[in-house]
Amino acid sequence: MSYSVGQVAGFAGVTVRTLHHYDDIGLLVPSERSHAGHRRYSDADLDRLQQILFYRELGFPLDEVAALLDDPDADPRAHLRRQHELLTARIEKLRKMAAAVEHAMEARTMGLNLTPEEKFEVFGGKDPEQYAEEVEARWGDTDAYAESQRRTASYTKEDWKRVQAEAADWGERYGALMSAGEPPTGEPAMALAEEHRQHICTWFYECSHELHRCLGDMYVSDERFKAFYDAMRPGLAEHLRDAIAANAARHTS
Repeated sequence: MSYSVGQVAGFAGVTVRTLHHYDDIGLLVPSERSHAGHRRYSDADLDRLQQILFYRELGFPLDEVAALLDDPDADPRAHLRRQHELLTARIEKLRKMAAAVEHAMEARTMGLNLTPEEKFEVFGGKDPEQYAEEVEARWGDTDAYAESQRRTASYTKEDWKRVQAEAADWGERYGALMSAGEPPTGEPAMALAEEHRQHICTWFYECSHELHRCLGDMYVSDERFKAFYDAMRPGLAEHLRDAIAANAARHTS
């Protein structure tokens, strides 16, 4: 089975020009040519292209990609393991950045007492003030906003690290709960939903069960919150919303 350059471009989401360039520099030379001289790619060529695109996505220059793939001692499985490790590290970095943004939105004015260097150290290169104007416009006249401002104004860098560590630990346990197949209306999920509420109460403002229910709805309706929670585990935002609602119901009924 072989494929034309147009078919391969369609499969891989690259341009024909890119494939021509890879051929010209010897990075991906098609295994066959048609009678008319047109490029034809085999399944093995597609496997190599996949490896090339993985490394390119990870930021490797073309000459390094060629050296890696043409190493006679390299095991193809070793390439996959290495790429998996690199991608996992990137996912973890993005998860931490998402956590920083989520806390920026919840804390309203996070880290006003920190130096600029400390802000970026704590929040993984994301300025915690980037949502300040939007948050103030939406909640600036609420008691919760005023209370959050009062509390967070005195927090140190170590305080913020503790906030993040607690949130990360909670996220790991909630993801494990979902992996175990626990329903959002079950006792374990409701217990973690209550822990989530208590975290807000401890660090930011008094969060009633009814207010927590509203937050749960926002975690799904606001794409930024949804992306943050789903980065912990796909589907976590909806699961948490339902767990929050169930927990609120048992405390307010």
